[in-house]
Amino acid sequence: MSSKIKIFFTGATGYIGGAVTSRLLAHPRTASFNITALVRTEDKAAKLRPLGVKTVIGSCSDIDQLENLASEADILFSTVDCDDLTAMQANLRGLKRRYEATGQRPILIHTSGTGEFVDSDRAAAGTFLYQEPYTDVDIPKIESLPNEAWHRNVDLEVVKANADGYVKTYIIMPGAVWGVPTGRVADSGTQHMHSKLLPWLVQAAIKRSRGGFVGLGKNVWPHVEVNDTADLYIVLLDSIFSDPHAAASGREGYYIAENGEYGLYDTAKAIGVAAQGLGLIKDSEPTPFTDEELQAQPKLAATGTHCRCRADRSRSIGWAPLKTTADFFASVKPEVEAVAAASVAVPS
Repeated sequence: MSSKIKIFFTGATGYIGGAVTSRLLAHPRTASFNITALVRTEDKAAKLRPLGVKTVIGSCSDIDQLENLASEADILFSTVDCDDLTAMQANLRGLKRRYEATGQRPILIHTSGTGEFVDSDRAAAGTFLYQEPYTDVDIPKIESLPNEAWHRNVDLEVVKANADGYVKTYIIMPGAVWGVPTGRVADSGTQHMHSKLLPWLVQAAIKRSRGGFVGLGKNVWPHVEVNDTADLYIVLLDSIFSDPHAAASGREGYYIAENGEYGLYDTAKAIGVAAQGLGLIKDSEPTPFTDEELQAQPKLAATGTHCRCRADRSRSIGWAPLKTTADFFASVKPEVEAVAAASVAVPS
């Protein structure tokens, strides 16, 4: 690589991506980074440029632009829609051009998600099914996942690109991400500051006057705090810088981000207690979502899935998340307050 490492970032103002960008800006080697971010608006660009981030106005739907930007990158961070296969294919075409121009394999750090590991028994939604946890060191088990698993089609394309020899790929798989991002991008006022999961459930609770869950609410999910998540990207990057052969890539290059599990009934109960305490609802005891509610808000049905996994490879390279399950539940009340104050735009 040249003395200036060219980094291209998609999702630089997103919930996870903004926290990663902030850490790149604070990195000991930041003076050697030439960071370019693809952003949707001039307003966002104007807030990023003073931080030392070059900006290009556009979106991942502009395939030609995306490919051209990727073709100039030594390192590409992808933290946008992990199900956008067309955008990923454009990124990979661009990275292949980079390899052909330089003779050096660029690096792709792609954000996927542990949704890839959810149980597939939809009839048992909300029911705890014992599931031997997936781990990021058990590659045969990951490779046994069906191609139609969430996010899997994009991840397979990424792994194949590594096998084809023109790029080194790494896939980070966060669980349910929560918390408030910190760093210069957050301070600039351009970053998305809230997750999707808790605002969905809080808005539903306020609308129905009680917390809600799917089925029996016995299902569990892995969680990870947003700043802990961003730290994993930097730990991985530093590992690559230190010894490119030590950090597993390609078919072995999966890095899960989790630091415990939460139950959906317990989460709905915590939302109910917080909302009742704020005078938003009268009864703190949650009840199951009705079929009508789930049909009207399909994304709520996803909260009835069950997922278990362990971040063994991520911890083996030095990642040490700090925020626990107790911290996750402590974050519920501030999320309820934020949604109630209409300071959070809840995704549809």
